[in-house]
Amino acid sequence: ISALDQPSRPKPKTRRSKRFLETREPKLLENVKSVMIMKGGNTNQTVTEALKDIKRCLCFRKNITRPFEDSTSLEFFSKKSDCSLFLFGSHNKKRPNNLIFGRLFDFHVLDMIEVGVEKFVSLSEFKISKCPEGTKPMLVFAGEAFEMDNEFKRLKSLLIDFFRGPTVPAVRLAGLEHVLHFTAVDGKIYLRSYRCLLKKSGCRVPRIELEEIGPSMDLVLRRTHLASDDLYKLAHRQPKALKPKKKKNISHDAFGTKFGRVHMQKQDLSKLQTRKLRGLKKRRGEVVAEEEQRPEPKVAKVES
Repeated sequence: ISALDQPSRPKPKTRRSKRFLETREPKLLENVKSVMIMKGGNTNQTVTEALKDIKRCLCFRKNITRPFEDSTSLEFFSKKSDCSLFLFGSHNKKRPNNLIFGRLFDFHVLDMIEVGVEKFVSLSEFKISKCPEGTKPMLVFAGEAFEMDNEFKRLKSLLIDFFRGPTVPAVRLAGLEHVLHFTAVDGKIYLRSYRCLLKKSGCRVPRIELEEIGPSMDLVLRRTHLASDDLYKLAHRQPKALKPKKKKNISHDAFGTKFGRVHMQKQDLSKLQTRKLRGLKKRRGEVVAEEEQRPEPKVAKVES
């Protein structure tokens, strides 16, 4: 079944099933994306620890073995658990320490990117205080590959979906304490996690220091399964009700500053009230002399 096709929805037979189907219907504001983290049939300690450090919900599915060859079972579990993101870990002789990041659109696979873990330092190996669980991280991407290469562009978008967390209206300054840094160099991705420390600086702006808290991973890009441009554009389509309405004579710059343009009628500057200064006032005799020196206006005579 193509992801572009809209399958017919089953008709509910009970009120309970009707309420359940209503929760699965398309919404103007979609739910927060949840992640399905799966463990393959063959894994090792490195992959298991990596999954646990990245986890949001850990599901052990031994029957999903090859997402690139057959994704039907993956799509079934996604529809069953209402998850639009997945992370699959496996290990074998051909592809050791393997992780597959992926996302789905309309319960069909949209993108899948496979990476290999070359070096891994677990979260538990860093014997320092950690950020509270559920802290919204700041994501930093460094490297020209994230801007130039198409596969790395999709990987950047996929990682943002994974780690962005729920949408919040505001964030306090003390809550900006977790930093996830991704660096792309020579086909590899270096993932580092830091804690942001606010130190005294002698002024209102604090001095910032970064302390590595883990996990730390060196990843190498392997296989990719990317959606076509048409399908990718369809997945990013926004409902008309959510699109901001354009207002006349209002614009914004790159920093979000709002500018307004006001249209006014042409002003007569001769009637403009200016500030009166006593030193510029004329005496009565000077005013009378000026009026006498003015030439009389010529009146044209019209013969009837």
